[in-house]
Order: sequence, then C-alpha cells, then structure tokens
Amino acid sequence: MPEGDTVFRTAAILREALVGKTLTRCDVRVPQYATVDLTGQTVDEVLSRGKHLFIRVGAASIHSHLKMDGSWRVAARGTPVGRAYKIRIILETNDIQALGIDLGVLDILDRAHDVDVVAHLGPDLLGPDWDAARAAANLVADPDRPIAAALLDQRVMAGVGNVYCNELCFVFGRLPTSAVSTLTDPRRVVTRARDMLWVNRSRINRTTTGNRRTGAELWVYGRGGKPCRRCGTPIARADGVDSERITYWCPSCQR
Repeated sequence: MPEGDTVFRTAAILREALVGKTLTRCDVRVPQYATVDLTGQTVDEVLSRGKHLFIRVGAASIHSHLKMDGSWRVAARGTPVGRAYKIRIILETNDIQALGIDLGVLDILDRAHDVDVVAHLGPDLLGPDWDAARAAANLVADPDRPIAAALLDQRVMAGVGNVYCNELCFVFGRLPTSAVSTLTDPRRVVTRARDMLWVNRSRINRTTTGNRRTGAELWVYGRGGKPCRRCGTPIARADGVDSERITYWCPSCQR
C-alpha cells in the first residue's frame, strides 16, 4: 500500500531515471490535460512531499498522488506494457520510459505555484521540514479525536497511511478508536512514526517488527485472525467506513 516511504522511494527512482534528460514523448491520458505536451523539455527536478509527488519540467509541474493503487514504473524505452488502459501518463527519454499507472490524482500545474496544493500538510516525516514538536502539537490539538483518525490526517504530519497507523497503535498499546488524550507521550509517537518510515524509505517490503523474513514483517496489519506476536490472541479486524481502510488490532495488547 503506497504510503510516505513508497512515494519517497518512487521519487528517488524517477529522479535517477529522468532528471537532466530531455523528454522525447509526453502522453497525458487525463481528459483535462490531454493537450499538454512537454516533449522537448528537460526534467529539472523530482521531489516528494508526504504522499504527493512532483516532476518539474520547464515551467510545468506534473503532480501525482498514488492513492490506494497507483504506481510509477520505470523501464527501458520500448519495454512491453501490460494493462495499458490503466496508464495515466507516459514520459519517455532516449532510453527510459516512465509510466504513471492507476494514479489517484494527476495534475499538470504551474511550477511556480505547485506546492500550493500541499500547503495544508503537516511536517513531512521524510522531508527537510520535519519537526517532531510541531507534529506532536498537531496530534494532540483535538484530544477527543480517535488516535487512528489523527494519525491518518495529513495535516497532523505527512506520510502516515493505514499500515503505519495500525502498526503505531499496536506498538503504543492503544486501540485505534482510543482518544488521543490517552497517549502519555505524543512526541514519542510521532518520533516512532518518523523512525518507521525512515528505515523503510529504501525498501520494497517494509517492516515494523524489525524482522525482514517473509510473513514476519508486521505486527498486526493484514494479520486478521492470526495470533498476536506478543500474546497469541487472534488479531481482530474491522472494515472502515470507506471499505478501503481496514483496521487491525490485538484485543489483549491494545486497550
């Protein structure tokens, strides 16, 4: 599931593949921007901000958000493409093709003002603006709010998605529905969130347990019905209101 670490890693891959190169093809498959053609222009910069990604080309900025299922794929130019109907944008250079697939958001923005779309975000867990004190203050701003809702709010801190939300609740022994006021050390929570994303920023398969063996990487996420790694109690799960964010917790370890 794409979260802040996924986007950070994606930006690094696109940066290495595209920056400094001239586009030989730009095919935007979103009706609103179908006439945009950046062919002949040079890719200057690729950066991430929380779960948002920007590819800056000349006076334009290609802004994308992966949402639940999106991805960017880089390969040698001419590599066969499967499920072409899911491709939202194709960028090519003399030797590389970058495909934006099933992107939840794709905009072509004025580069001079592209960061306006992320101005509402809290400190970026993997960015130069990271500020643990500000993130902790944002987290406790509404003490009655459920912890999960606060962690998933990108205005609190940018980068936490459903996987890390569930894992953080487990690590700190709180039910996702518990109020933020039950957290005894909010700064420790946001610092642990940052540590989790930081150690996974270059990995394809993330781990929060510290164990990278297949099937042992996570504490509770995706483990509904399986025994808790600490106490053996079956992990509980519940579907979210939007049917996409599923909550996992240990009924014994989380209170």
